[in-house]
Amino acid sequence: MTDLHHTDTQVIGLNQHSLQTLPSHIDVPRYDRSQVKAGIVHIGVGGFHRAHQAVYINELLKTPGSEQWGICGVGLLEGNRGLRDILKKQDYLYTLTVRHPNGKIDNQVIGSMVDFLFAPEDKQAVINKLAHSDTKIASLTITEGGYNFNPATGEFDYTNPDIIHDINNPNDPITAFGYLTAALKCRKEQGLAAFTVQSCDNIQHNGNVTRKMLLAFAKEQDAQLSEWIEQNVAFPNAMVDRITPVSKKSDIDYVVDTYGVSDEWPITCEHFSQWVIEDTFCNTRPQWDQVGAQFVKDVTPFETMKIRLLNAGHSVLGLLGSIHGYSTIDETVSDPLFATYLRAFMDDEVTPNLEKLDGIDIEVYKDTLIERFANPNIKDNLARICSESSAKLPKFIIATINENLKLGRDVSLATLVIATWCLYSDKRESEHGQALDIQDAMSDELHTYAQKTQDDSSAFLKLTSLFGELEKNTEFTNVYKNIITELYAPKSNIKAIMQAVLTQKSN
Repeated sequence: MTDLHHTDTQVIGLNQHSLQTLPSHIDVPRYDRSQVKAGIVHIGVGGFHRAHQAVYINELLKTPGSEQWGICGVGLLEGNRGLRDILKKQDYLYTLTVRHPNGKIDNQVIGSMVDFLFAPEDKQAVINKLAHSDTKIASLTITEGGYNFNPATGEFDYTNPDIIHDINNPNDPITAFGYLTAALKCRKEQGLAAFTVQSCDNIQHNGNVTRKMLLAFAKEQDAQLSEWIEQNVAFPNAMVDRITPVSKKSDIDYVVDTYGVSDEWPITCEHFSQWVIEDTFCNTRPQWDQVGAQFVKDVTPFETMKIRLLNAGHSVLGLLGSIHGYSTIDETVSDPLFATYLRAFMDDEVTPNLEKLDGIDIEVYKDTLIERFANPNIKDNLARICSESSAKLPKFIIATINENLKLGRDVSLATLVIATWCLYSDKRESEHGQALDIQDAMSDELHTYAQKTQDDSSAFLKLTSLFGELEKNTEFTNVYKNIITELYAPKSNIKAIMQAVLTQKSN
């Protein structure tokens, strides 16, 4: 993120020494960071991790006796080099700007990360850190695509070239599974207890998915090790939630003006934060429940509610808003038609499939989502929301479509979203001709299938790795084809089509 660098040479950089120069209203680490051990090794240090898990740990470290729960970040990709350099220069400190809908701002410096390892430069150092007895938890935010499963079947993808490499080269890993397996092998051989593998990604049953994928990988590489992992490693399911936009230069400028120091990679997020975790750890765990997290026996209904409402809601706004020409979530949902459409989707096509949840008023939860999305102080870019849609939509929206079809329920609102995804992948521009910034591992494949739509209106649905057997469902395809015809008509207007779908649904 070198383009974020601030050019004011008079400003001192953020580091452990400069903390003492910050204004008194800034919440800074007052615990002794030199005594903090990295009991957690976290793979995939993105903005969300630094706004969520690392913040919970930062709060916990304020409690004496929690010093063993610091974080060592790990970057597996060459693209993490810049982040490593910045964090190292800043003594692994960074600023967190929490923006409330009413304009209130909370300012913090987070100190829970005490080290960062850059795997491309020293793979063995990462393996050794994971294998160290201090490490109790290996946590992950590697995005949905990083779990290497086929979206349609849910099975491990053995055809991935990086996976093939890691299976055949156990001491030269590339993927998260390669590193985890190599480290667990070391612990097994040294007679050490296994660490817990904790997914913090937005995947339903993320612990179960991680367990299934890691065991599939390990079995192919070392069957005996796979059995040991199956018997000794815990994979707690969890639901995580906090909207965290991509950092911008304006965030750096804000920190300079507010703190008087330069942070080259600050984080901005909303006030709301939620973390619901199944209490199934194998090697001790932090007392996260003391700082706002919730331990439960079964996280399933919580994560289903969140994925089907919040994450799906993001995708609804992201795809429809992008085609219209909006650029941020708050701008999109502030349009009454988009807000109405989103609420109808949540009320009519999602809520009937959700379990009642103790302690959760589903109507209040949906009201809160709309308020969070409309927060004018969180400029969450639609390009980020739509990134890796191929990994997101099968769980976020297509699963809801399939459930409703089985029960004979209407799916027209969700169908427009899927049809719009086709247009988005095909034309790659808004209806006003603005180029769309599409970030998706399957973007070429999506484009190949989508661009055949004018010759075959259901061509996009033939991408069975995402849509499964959906093309064979005539109830769905009849609605889908009609919407495609409207979307691909000359001078098509997404808002007019949205209104037509809403009107037809209400009749």
